[in-house]
Amino acid sequence: MNGMFLIIFIFLTVILTGGGIALLVLVVRALLRYLRASAPRAEQAAVRRTLAEVLKSHRLRCKMTQEFVAESIGVSRQAVSKWERGAADPSTANLIALAKLFDVPAAELLREAE
Repeated sequence: MNGMFLIIFIFLTVILTGGGIALLVLVVRALLRYLRASAPRAEQAAVRRTLAEVLKSHRLRCKMTQEFVAESIGVSRQAVSKWERGAADPSTANLIALAKLFDVPAAELLREAE
C-alpha cells in the first residue's frame, strides 16, 4: 500500500511540476508579447495629436501669446484659448489665418492633427 501511495505521490508531483512550468512559460510569453506591443501603442499615442495641441505647439514655437494671436487674426483671446483647450474649433477662415501667422501651410496644421 505504501508503495502505491509513493508512486501516486511521485506521479502527481511530476504532473503538477510540469504543469506549473508550462503555465509559467505561457505567462512569460504573454508578458513579453504585451511588452513588445506596448511600444507601438505608445508611439501611436505620441503621433496622434488634437488640433488644439497642434495650435498651441505652433503658437509656443513662434513665441506668441494668446493675446497676440487673437489681435493678429481679429478674434478674442478667449476664442484662442477655447481652440487650444479643444472646447471649440477655429473656422476655416481663422484656420487659414493661423497658418499664415505661424508660417505653415494650412494643410500641415490639419495633417498634424489626427
